[in-house]
Amino acid sequence: MIVTFIIIALFIVLGLFLLNGKGAFLIAGYNTMPKEEKEQYDEQALCRFMGKMMFALSFCMLFWPVSELLDAQWLFALGLGLFLAVVLYIVVYVNTGDRFRKR
Repeated sequence: MIVTFIIIALFIVLGLFLLNGKGAFLIAGYNTMPKEEKEQYDEQALCRFMGKMMFALSFCMLFWPVSELLDAQWLFALGLGLFLAVVLYIVVYVNTGDRFRKR
C-alpha cells in the first residue's frame, strides 16, 4: 500500500511538471522523434494534456489502496478499469486528429 501511495505521489509530481509545459522528454514517442518532426508539434499543449492525464491516472490509482483498506475487491477492479480506460483514451486521443500539430 505504501508503494502505491509513492507511485501516486510520483504521478502527481510528474503531472505538475508536465502541466507547466515542461518535461516533453518524458513523453514516450515524442522524445524519440527527430528534431525536424518535433518542430511540427505544439510541445506546450502536448505537455499540458499529458499533465492532466497524469492527474486522471493518479485518481484512478487511489481506488487501489482504498480497496485494501476497506477490503472491497470491487474498488480495485473499478480503479483498474478506470485506469485502463484512461490509458486507452490517451492513446486514441493523442494519435488521432492531429490535435497537437502546429498550424
